[in-house]
Amino acid sequence: MHFHLQKIILASGSPRRRELMTKIGLNFQYVTSKAKEDMNPNIPIGDLTIKNAAMKGYDVANLYDEAFIIAADTVVSCEGKVFGKPTGEEDIMNMLQFLRNKKHQVTTGVAIINKNAALCERFHKTTDVYFKDYSDEFIKWYIKTDEPFDKAGSYAIQGKGSLMVEKIDGCYDNVVGLPVAELFERLIKFGVRPGGLNVY
Repeated sequence: MHFHLQKIILASGSPRRRELMTKIGLNFQYVTSKAKEDMNPNIPIGDLTIKNAAMKGYDVANLYDEAFIIAADTVVSCEGKVFGKPTGEEDIMNMLQFLRNKKHQVTTGVAIINKNAALCERFHKTTDVYFKDYSDEFIKWYIKTDEPFDKAGSYAIQGKGSLMVEKIDGCYDNVVGLPVAELFERLIKFGVRPGGLNVY
């Protein structure tokens, strides 16, 4: 199967995911999925992110059955607690106080769906992020920047959230919201040819 002229659709309105796709030279369109994320604490994190990604992907695949749909879901977890997007300022304060001076995991689940080809490839990737011992004053300042509001775990590593990070162990792009190197590998495997590249 060769899909070299295949349309690629990112099932996400996230500007960060769009930037990552552009960065690796993929031509794509994006459509925001209306699927609601499930935050069931009883499902293992990797399975949860994959399930959410697939729900988002199928929501869009119903409209575009010819295309390759790429969907992703990112969650932050620490000591058995799962953190999605915060509900407000208090939630951000609680999350960032909890994550302070600790190691946490950022897991992104990805689903690649092509309805016509009956394809649904799913994978997830986890990166360890170590946070510094920042102050409550810093958290209050960070909340005022508006950056943490729509981010899993209440921070953006590619923005001012980087000021909280001691170090990371694993894929950086995964923390931003899409493990593009691994995604690229899978697309090549399915015969999608970004910029004419045949092997990788």
